[in-house]
Amino acid sequence: MNYKGRYSLKNVGKYKGDPSRVIFRSLWERQVFRFADESTDIISWSAESVVVPYICKTDNRRHNYFVDLCLKFKDDRIFLIEIKPKYQTIPPKTPKHKTKGYVTEVLTYAKNVSKWEAADAYAKDRGWAFQIWNEDTLKNLGIRLLT
Repeated sequence: MNYKGRYSLKNVGKYKGDPSRVIFRSLWERQVFRFADESTDIISWSAESVVVPYICKTDNRRHNYFVDLCLKFKDDRIFLIEIKPKYQTIPPKTPKHKTKGYVTEVLTYAKNVSKWEAADAYAKDRGWAFQIWNEDTLKNLGIRLLT
């Protein structure tokens, strides 16, 4: 099943970017887009509009990280948000036998940590905050998880 698509904005004026190119890459992203679009506490938002350069720990090369969301709240707080399943936000457990799948998980986690550290520094430099939202965060915010 494909969980990617275009999000149709209800409040076009709140979206900072091209309203015809709001793409969600997971059902969770779609639900958070809906939350940002409809929340009266959020005065503006954008998806993948903030690009953070980072050096990846896996190849020691420069890359660009397109942060999932940028949210600006009524009280002028700005958050960069990454949406990930909780299991992808913790280091993989070492199995008895190091399989190809395990190595891939370790490399992916290291790449993500590189991105997140760069995004956190980028946000702090601007007086913003960086957060990783997982299923627990979404539930606590009252965002309904679709399956």
